[in-house]
Amino acid sequence: MARFAMDLSPLRSSRDFRLMFWARIIALLGISLTLVGLSVQVYQISGSSLVVAMVNAAAGGTLLVGTLVGGVLADRYERRKLLVFSRGGAGVVFAILTLNALLDEPMLWLVFVCAAVIGMVDGVAETALVAVTPNLVRPDQLAAAGALTAITTQLATMVGPTVGGLIISGPGVALCYGITTVATIIQVTMMARITPRPPAEKEHDHPIRAMAEGWSFVRRSQIIAGLLLVDLFGALFALPYAVFPEMAEKSLFGDPRIVGMLYSAPAVGAFIGALFSGWVGRFKFPGYALTGAGVVWGLGMLGFGLSTQLPIALVFLGLAGVGLIFSDILQRALLQSHTPDRLMGRVSSYWLLQATVGPAVGGAFAGTLATFGGARFAVITGGILCVVCVLVIPLVLPEFRRATLVSPDGPQETEQATAKVD
Repeated sequence: MARFAMDLSPLRSSRDFRLMFWARIIALLGISLTLVGLSVQVYQISGSSLVVAMVNAAAGGTLLVGTLVGGVLADRYERRKLLVFSRGGAGVVFAILTLNALLDEPMLWLVFVCAAVIGMVDGVAETALVAVTPNLVRPDQLAAAGALTAITTQLATMVGPTVGGLIISGPGVALCYGITTVATIIQVTMMARITPRPPAEKEHDHPIRAMAEGWSFVRRSQIIAGLLLVDLFGALFALPYAVFPEMAEKSLFGDPRIVGMLYSAPAVGAFIGALFSGWVGRFKFPGYALTGAGVVWGLGMLGFGLSTQLPIALVFLGLAGVGLIFSDILQRALLQSHTPDRLMGRVSSYWLLQATVGPAVGGAFAGTLATFGGARFAVITGGILCVVCVLVIPLVLPEFRRATLVSPDGPQETEQATAKVD
């Protein structure tokens, strides 16, 4: 059993990763409060769900831009400093939101601006985090570091919204923003103590050309292309959150409270899966393991679609969450093992960009299927498509099938990988 338990060696052996880990937990718990607070405050001011959606769209749009910009910046500048500056900027925005919430009549336009800025700096910071992680741990610890990073997100997803709701119903939304401000200050202080790690080779090309070089590497590397495809098929076909309300009402014959349980079940499964991720870093064939994780993800959703009883549906959704988290851990580790350091920021930004856009497109796909055949048909079809498409990847990409977690050509560097775009 011990060999399956989460590998904590990165926390024990790396002071810098330990600082980053605890700083991330503190910050994500605070940010999760603000995500709830923004939606509630905007609805309180406007009384319109459409305006809430518009604020979320503003944050989502700038998040996409920030992710791409962050990829270029992470390959040009010292990544720890980039993290400190981006999160420091977020702290200023959270403080502004706090002061605005304390006004007798909070300004809606200011909330829009703050949401947009938060999306931008979050995109930059998350890209810099993925890019800097290989500099904080040993190559053989990348999978363990990925599991520890992933579990921070799941923890915040499970705990933050509930706590945020309690705070909003009591002291009010201003306290949510205030707690997030303090948490961000603590995060920045901790990250500032991390040892500076400037890029081994700074990127000087025009940003557009630099982004094209990163994309050219993705197209040439079967390993990177393969892991991106697994993530793409999972997000497109096996994240049908948009049809969960209809599933709850028509297939599980429940009340609206069941919807919240459906949304929470994959996160609970993912959290439990991460606790037993110790085997990932020792598995000799991570390409096959990633394929298996994608298949489990799809089968979990397929089982959910076939379920007619709530307990069974929740179990299958938890299983999908297990597949999702193992997929995320393996994708992160393979990307960081097989991407040259000088391209790490840009390649990471493409992975994160897909993870941001994919679920939205997948929701639209599931919703479209549901209009023709119902929610159950949409979920079942998506699960089958996910399994079939993921199984095809190792058949057509032999290098992905033979991939290892530590690149045989050294620490993230091959002659082909660093070839420039003509």
